[in-house]
Amino acid sequence: MGLIKAAAGAIGSTLGDQWKEAIRCPDMGNEILMKKVTTPTGVISNGSTIIVGPGQCAIIYDNGRVLDASAEEGFYTFDSSSTPSLFAGQFGDMFKEMWTRFTYNGATSKQQAVFFFNTKQIIKNPFGTKNPIPFQDWSHAIKNEIMGEIMPLLVKVKCFGTYVFRISDPSLFMQEIAGTADVYKKDELLEQIRSEVLSVFQNVVNELGNSENKVPIGEMPSQTDEIEAMLKERSYDQGLREKGLKITTFSVESVILDEESEKAINEYEHNANSRMQQGRILDVMEKAASNESGAVNGFLGIGMANMAGGNMFGGVMNNAFNPNNAQVPPQPAAPQGEQLNTTAATSTPVAAPSGTVCSNCGQPVVGKFCANCGTPVASSEPQKKFCTNCGAEVTGNFCTNCGTKA
Repeated sequence: MGLIKAAAGAIGSTLGDQWKEAIRCPDMGNEILMKKVTTPTGVISNGSTIIVGPGQCAIIYDNGRVLDASAEEGFYTFDSSSTPSLFAGQFGDMFKEMWTRFTYNGATSKQQAVFFFNTKQIIKNPFGTKNPIPFQDWSHAIKNEIMGEIMPLLVKVKCFGTYVFRISDPSLFMQEIAGTADVYKKDELLEQIRSEVLSVFQNVVNELGNSENKVPIGEMPSQTDEIEAMLKERSYDQGLREKGLKITTFSVESVILDEESEKAINEYEHNANSRMQQGRILDVMEKAASNESGAVNGFLGIGMANMAGGNMFGGVMNNAFNPNNAQVPPQPAAPQGEQLNTTAATSTPVAAPSGTVCSNCGQPVVGKFCANCGTPVASSEPQKKFCTNCGAEVTGNFCTNCGTKA
């Protein structure tokens, strides 16, 4: 029994009338992996036609043995008197091996069917890690003060993405998974794929964060090619290949931190911004101190920033000038009256009266200095005398208080 390929266009010719039955399988889409099709009697009549569509593989099964198979699209005539003839298409060698395994001596049973396999790429299969994966994030490195080494920030992530797979060996898939079920859908298989692949994927994620690769946590989704290459090196889908399946594409689309890790990174970046701001202020102070003409303006600007920035800049200034971080208490303002008295006590002698002339150049002087030559002008007020014994003011030759001679 075997298949004989019909001439091109024969399905629409008069030969079509000679075919007793036409066995075909509609497109299986992205959900059905295998489907069993048979006749109402369960027997494929001699001379019936079998139609293999694009992306399909057809196996003629006779209660325990494979009669023939083809993965080439086209129209075939079932000839019960011929030997297997095709084993055609991309799975030819596999079919020959399959024939050897299944064939046995005996009469043909009355349970015959054609199993159609979906050999297209099965796309849009989502995956996600149930438990967070430990990851060493070198983009947020910290210094170990005890060891004196730079260490990565330890975080935990969840990865999500999609993968594509296909049936690579219909005979193995039928033997190991689908059997002779009427219909086998991918939903029955996805959990098995996830459990076999994600264990290897977790190891790859850990390796991306080691000291050799140092992939930043934010760049994980862009490492699809690297991840896929590393997965292939580890034969991550070997268990699936032994079941007649193969993963063709594996893409990471998003990486999410768990709550604790997200909090740790936020604190890290906040502290980093504070340290950067402190460095900028100290840099301004150093430049201002080294520039005589700009020192006053520089420190005035820092003072204004301190008032505007509140505790942040105040803390920076305090740390810069007070190594012990001791807060310097503000100095109380002097009463207004005391300020006036201080000004009066430190004021210079009164200006020269009108009519005074400079003793150097003879020009009239109105103020305390000559406007022409700058010579100071002596005050015209008489100088007072005080007793050397009691300190009382003396106007004559003797002190009127104690009698001491002036």
